[in-house]
Amino acid sequence: MYDLLAGLSVIEASSFVASPTAGLYCAQMGAEVIRVDQIGGGPDFRRWPVTDANDSLYWENLNRAKKSVALDLGRPEGRELLQALVRATGQFVTNFPVGGFLSHDLLAEGRPDLVTVRVMGWADGSPALDYTVNNSVGYPMLTGAGPDPVNHVLPAWDLLTGAYAAFALLAAIQRRSVTGEGGEVRLPLSDVAIGTVANLGGIAEVLYSGANRPRLGNAVYGLFGRDFVTRDGQRTMIVVVTPRQWANLIAALGLGDAIAVIEGERGVSFAKDDGLRFEHRDALYPLFERAIAARDHAGLAAAFDAGGIVHSPYRTMHDAVQDPALVAGNPIFGQADNPSGFAYPAAGAFATLPQQERRPPASAPRNGQHSEEILSERLSLSSGEIARLVDTGVVGVGAGGEDGL
Repeated sequence: MYDLLAGLSVIEASSFVASPTAGLYCAQMGAEVIRVDQIGGGPDFRRWPVTDANDSLYWENLNRAKKSVALDLGRPEGRELLQALVRATGQFVTNFPVGGFLSHDLLAEGRPDLVTVRVMGWADGSPALDYTVNNSVGYPMLTGAGPDPVNHVLPAWDLLTGAYAAFALLAAIQRRSVTGEGGEVRLPLSDVAIGTVANLGGIAEVLYSGANRPRLGNAVYGLFGRDFVTRDGQRTMIVVVTPRQWANLIAALGLGDAIAVIEGERGVSFAKDDGLRFEHRDALYPLFERAIAARDHAGLAAAFDAGGIVHSPYRTMHDAVQDPALVAGNPIFGQADNPSGFAYPAAGAFATLPQQERRPPASAPRNGQHSEEILSERLSLSSGEIARLVDTGVVGVGAGGEDGL
């Protein structure tokens, strides 16, 4: 947690991954992010993974450092309160539909300098999820050995979209500070996905070649990189990206003479050309497979580390959590009071600012925990009016749904 965005307040009305991620990143950098949900929780409030008490560890971590207002958004009065909060604050992040009671044009009638960032599925407003967008741009047909498609379990497009949404929010605020003008930023997952394909050369590649890239399993396209198995059964990934790493890898495995034979036979030099190492992988891989299979992982890892060679053993997520370098000794992690009651390392801001003190990660709110505070401060509602809204079920206060959060 840092204070880079101290003084900035953002209303967030969202669910699932992309839009809440945008709010999370802003909150971790010091913004006041006020999440507004249906009383009892939105559609992602119990999303897995969950505890035995059905508290969502997913929700608890995507919403750290935020404040929570709970409203009955099925009633006109609840929707009007959300609209009023957006107008009073001036910054809004959401994945609600373009039309309806949270349309930018409607909200901007009371706040012309409003900045709205709207995460969408497709640009035409039709719904999409990370997993369906990923299929649409072709990556599952490149993943694995084939012939069946392989879906990636990481929601990459959600996460990229969330990060881009946070960036777009700050860019739009910067524009407003210069021009005084607000506006809406629409950010479809599908555009983030296909735009990223283009940025990585994928569109140009298939149009230039007229064909799809071949499926490579665990091999890295265009580089010398693949998984190998050591004598003691450890599968490890090795990737070479510099001439020095290539030279040190050959030296560590004692393959200099054998590599020279292949170079002579094929009239090439692998010393400085990533592409040639990839093109001639049919000859190189068997050499490395035999050399690595003759060594135990610990000895190889020490030699690779000494040579600056990029490598990593395959391990489970449970293994990774036990790694002090990743978690216990990593300053991005700390302890927080979690609504679920389960204690575990919580992540704060990913970035490190050496000139500033890092504050520990913050807790996630309980549904409606800050309703009274926000309605009083932002809308200047009296305690009596807030009490009426609570008594009539328009506003929820500190509610956790049926149990837990």
